[in-house]
Amino acid sequence: MAIQLITEALACGARRHKACGVLGISCRTLRRWSEPSHELSDRRGQGARGRIHPQALTPEEKQAIVQACNTPEHASLPPSQIVPRLADQGQYLASESSFYRVLKEHGQINRRGKAQLPKKVAAPQAWVSYGANQVWSWDITYLPSTVRGQFMRLYMVLDVFSRMIVGWEVHWEESAENASTLIGKACLSQGVRPDQLALHSDNGSPMKGATMLATLQKLGVVPSFSRPSVSDDNPYSEALFRTLKYTPAYPRKRFEDLEQARAWVQGFVTWYNTQHRHSGIGFVTPEQRHAGHDKGILHKRKEVYEAAKCGKPGRWKSRQTRNWEHIKEVWLNPPREHLRSPENGALAV
Repeated sequence: MAIQLITEALACGARRHKACGVLGISCRTLRRWSEPSHELSDRRGQGARGRIHPQALTPEEKQAIVQACNTPEHASLPPSQIVPRLADQGQYLASESSFYRVLKEHGQINRRGKAQLPKKVAAPQAWVSYGANQVWSWDITYLPSTVRGQFMRLYMVLDVFSRMIVGWEVHWEESAENASTLIGKACLSQGVRPDQLALHSDNGSPMKGATMLATLQKLGVVPSFSRPSVSDDNPYSEALFRTLKYTPAYPRKRFEDLEQARAWVQGFVTWYNTQHRHSGIGFVTPEQRHAGHDKGILHKRKEVYEAAKCGKPGRWKSRQTRNWEHIKEVWLNPPREHLRSPENGALAV
């Protein structure tokens, strides 16, 4: 029937590969079917999958596997535990993979024991920032003290767009009261208006405390939270803490008191905001990008590279100079289609 339909289509002027595509076959299949020696019969299921392997388990052997897995001593054990126990008793029924396959056929691939099924947690809300003071990220890290086992808590608030540290404090304890005070001061210093800012954090108790949430509601700040036990959902704060603790200026000795810790953090924040050329924002300082001066700086760098290329074009040949384009938007926990690309100059983490 397929050959007849294609023959009629060709007689009416259709192209062979187009006619074959309508029926879902290839031109090679049509030629094979048209050979005089070809048997025009449906032989699907007669290949390797259609044959019964001589070493396959018999229905009786499969039933023995199911009965062994459902005995009282094996009812709460996986096949990886059942097979060795049967071997200790001098009995071999099948391999572990065969056990799993047979249990799946009988609808018994379930979690045995009291372990709950894994929960699928929805991805956190995606945020995009086109300028300063639109999306902030904050977290708490430990600073060691001279008393072993006792740590100070460093609170830090970071602007996602500019990477500028807009607020920080050091305390002995974690509390929603300290966090709410910090966020209030940061919003006041940056002149944040209601319904202007989204604040992202993890799921710690200071982040979700009643005092903290009430402060955010009063300030008109939208709270955003990571998934439980997923550190990748708050990457900007995690990267900031790594920079802080791996900088060469990080003290080798433990902090003696809050005053010493606060003095060192103050120096780090000044260096980070005003001197550190951040790789994620085109190697400008966070303060320059926060104030909107990065566009002119990056444009001047591009002119310097273009002039160098004109002076010695052989070094670049057909290659472009280094990309000093301004990053227009920054994503926090973006959907997959908003990864960084040269076309839109976006940065997504």
